[in-house]
Amino acid sequence: MSTPPHDGAAESAVRGRILEAAFAAFVEHGYAATSTLEIATRARVSKRELYALVGNKQAMLVACITARARRLQMPAELPVPRDRETLAQVLVAFGSQLVGEVSDPTVIAVFRLAIAEAVHAPEVARALDSIGRETSRAALRDIMAHAQTSGLLTGRPADLADRFGSLLLGDLLVSLLLGVVRRPSPSAIRTRARDAAAAFLHLHPPPNDPGALRQPPVRG
Repeated sequence: MSTPPHDGAAESAVRGRILEAAFAAFVEHGYAATSTLEIATRARVSKRELYALVGNKQAMLVACITARARRLQMPAELPVPRDRETLAQVLVAFGSQLVGEVSDPTVIAVFRLAIAEAVHAPEVARALDSIGRETSRAALRDIMAHAQTSGLLTGRPADLADRFGSLLLGDLLVSLLLGVVRRPSPSAIRTRARDAAAAFLHLHPPPNDPGALRQPPVRG
């Protein structure tokens, strides 16, 4: 086993190695069946070093999910929607990123892990839901809240976010989890996001505009 590192860069590298080993073991054997000894062995560290740098097994799981959940955050460069055209662009950009990340094989592996361990280790599902899925939900609620503040939409931001999420993802996640479809191509992802944005804006016309159902096509 290796000697505990003393400088920050080395500690960060070892911590990363531990988390990669933990995630690989969780996916291969399941959360409940994976021991900290196996993780330490895979990462080539002592159990003492493992606990010092990361923590117990649940802390490792949460760290693994958190690292992957960061990819589901809203891109910082997205503009605040001030008009319907900008709102459409924001929804397409956000939807493209979300579908791209949700359909990533690593993310699918995390979801499968949570499903497989739902009975024996329910904390896995709770961690995925609160750290992973809630990240994208909160970002989408923020988009809807900004659009509502700008007078572009009416309704509760949470309800609006759920509606767009349903239009965007549909049964894609279930199909990916079952392995009956392949990950969509970048062009297919963009088309999916554009169609979802167009359908959403059609269902939610501008306030006090009875003719708003005739929406211009969403570009993106």
